[in-house]
Amino acid sequence: MSQKSVQIGLVNPKSPSNVGSVMRAAGCFGATAVYYTGQRYARAARFNTDTKNQSLNIPLTGVDELAEHLGDELKLVCIELAEGATPLPEFVHPEQALYVFGPEDGSISQALVDKADEVVYVPTQGCLNLAATVNVVLYDRLAKSDRASGSDALIRSSRDVNNRLKAK
Repeated sequence: MSQKSVQIGLVNPKSPSNVGSVMRAAGCFGATAVYYTGQRYARAARFNTDTKNQSLNIPLTGVDELAEHLGDELKLVCIELAEGATPLPEFVHPEQALYVFGPEDGSISQALVDKADEVVYVPTQGCLNLAATVNVVLYDRLAKSDRASGSDALIRSSRDVNNRLKAK
């Protein structure tokens, strides 16, 4: 496992397009693995919006229990609208984390929340969808890190082949 491992856990996701978008976010923000529980995704699976084919680079693995993939080095961080949770702007991300996100139409179980090192929520009016929440949390992690600075070289390596824009 890398020194700053970021892994994603999805609780029984139902939408293949959301999982595809999570895979794209995982690639953009440097996650090393994505796990999911439940059978809904497996029945519907084809990476609809994994347009960068991150599933070729980042393992997407079905598991029975997300907490069993922790090990000693990873902190379990549940992202959920739970009373008493820490608002994301105030949250200090651990070096190594398994971020767990609930399903589009439900919540993370109380048992899993009880095992968490941290419970965090995105302070929005209403709830974001699964993929949007993953993107916001991973961006927040990047923005608060020492890797937050950018460069023209990063822009050139990240943009679409048809994009050659330059700012004045």
